[in-house]
Amino acid sequence: MSKYDQLKDACYKANMKLPELGLVLYTFGNVSAADQEKGVFAIKPSGVPYEELSVQDMVVLDFDNNIIEGEMRPSSDTKTHSLLYRNWKGISGISHTHSTYAVAWAQAQKDIPIMGTTHADHLAIDIPCTPVMSDEMIKGDYEHETGNQILNYFESHRLNYQEVEMVLISNHGPFTWGNSPDKAVYNSAVLEELAKMAYLSLQINPDTAPLKKALIQKHFERKHGKDAYYGQK
Repeated sequence: MSKYDQLKDACYKANMKLPELGLVLYTFGNVSAADQEKGVFAIKPSGVPYEELSVQDMVVLDFDNNIIEGEMRPSSDTKTHSLLYRNWKGISGISHTHSTYAVAWAQAQKDIPIMGTTHADHLAIDIPCTPVMSDEMIKGDYEHETGNQILNYFESHRLNYQEVEMVLISNHGPFTWGNSPDKAVYNSAVLEELAKMAYLSLQINPDTAPLKKALIQKHFERKHGKDAYYGQK
């Protein structure tokens, strides 16, 4: 028994949802689960197919990327996860996929426009896409700088990471997060579906207009905030 068994179990179960939801192929993607009080997180090992994963394969690290428990090399995206955990104390799960439609928008270097109420149910703005990473950042500590891409974008655009729980990294793909690893995976699935809906809408009508502000406000506020009435109490 390990004091990190519960954290590793949550991480493993969240990772296994990615192939179940059709969000990854082979060894693509990763999910991490954090304990902010202890300053540690568990993450999928690098390059291991999902069907071969076990709970014990999850690697536990501190927020400075020191391995605390685990025999395998952690995900190559580990430094991106740790940087977000260090800076955003309100999150306990991060998910990264290479899902088709989300990656397509990232490769096109475009925000995903808010055109319908399904999008507005989850966030009240376009899903942001970061600028292309500079050569200096690419040649430096790449995965750490990927985290900086996210942090810098949110700071410069004055975005609240607890209201906007998803982003596209230009030319790369989506990162999502939440107050649990399950919520991070949920946001990955939502992001992929919104990316698909936006793409199909623009195929049907390239001149599709953005969703009107009144509908954005209604749909976002009925699920979020003090006057929300969606779901059960």
